[in-house]
Amino acid sequence: MSYGRMNRTASIVETQTVQDSEGFASKEDVTLASIRVYREGRHGSERWVNLATFSEATDLFRFRKIPGVTVTTGQTILCDGDRFDIVSVEDVKGRGMYLEVLAKKVVGSIGES
Repeated sequence: MSYGRMNRTASIVETQTVQDSEGFASKEDVTLASIRVYREGRHGSERWVNLATFSEATDLFRFRKIPGVTVTTGQTILCDGDRFDIVSVEDVKGRGMYLEVLAKKVVGSIGES
């Protein structure tokens, strides 16, 4: 994976519950990292056919591993104005250099954005 193919910026965020001074709780997104990613949408390629078990995944993201940050399925990716829930995280070829994340696009209840 060359650096030139990672031509989009994204943020990995985690939703945390924050309490204000009056004791009311609200949910807030905390950015863990801003990174450059390669994003591939779901289509009929051989790669996506092999990933048929993840039928709910709509996008694939590849990016360099971030020192000190563990990417998990409880986090979210913000990219190009869209929000993606992480479905799975895999170390590419087990070398510890790149991560491959399958994610599902979050669509609001009013309709697609």
